[in-house]
Amino acid sequence: MKDSSIDLPAPEDDGAADHLPGRRLPAIVLPASDGRRVRLDELPARSLVFVYPGIDGPGRDDLLEEWTAIPGARGCTSEACSFRDELAGFQAAGVEVLGLSSQSSSSQRDHVRRLGLPYPLLSDEPLRLSEELGLPTFDFHGRRCFKRLTLIVGEAIIEAALYPVFPPDQGAAQALRWLDQHGWTLVRKL
Repeated sequence: MKDSSIDLPAPEDDGAADHLPGRRLPAIVLPASDGRRVRLDELPARSLVFVYPGIDGPGRDDLLEEWTAIPGARGCTSEACSFRDELAGFQAAGVEVLGLSSQSSSSQRDHVRRLGLPYPLLSDEPLRLSEELGLPTFDFHGRRCFKRLTLIVGEAIIEAALYPVFPPDQGAAQALRWLDQHGWTLVRKL
């Protein structure tokens, strides 16, 4: 099945993220594109981590067609930009946005600069988070990549795992709908 508006194959919900809600984020420390080291179990009380295969896809033009044929692989740039463009909605709900992939910190710093992303990207090259939580992955030419999903986290507990995210450029809108439907868009004044 393809989404005709962007001509990408739609991923199917294979249940690979069903076990995530209610799980605590592990005490994994990851490098961020802004130079910090971020410990996942110490994220701000309201956080969102969108997990993606890789901005700029496979990194080689000769592999782009093959990459595009994998449901859910292509579209990371448009997804990252959707969170950039909708950031005010997340800030109004008191939710910190972070992206996460297995790409290197240096490539992520370049993506942040080139795309003007106002939030950090976390690098998990060895896919430790997948090992700890069982996040869904796929293999591409000997490289393991995360499948696209959005983790909504409250007090280090995964409240929701939005999966699959499709189309990719609607990732932020999908997350904002969840926040609104679950009362997270009403930030309480202390």
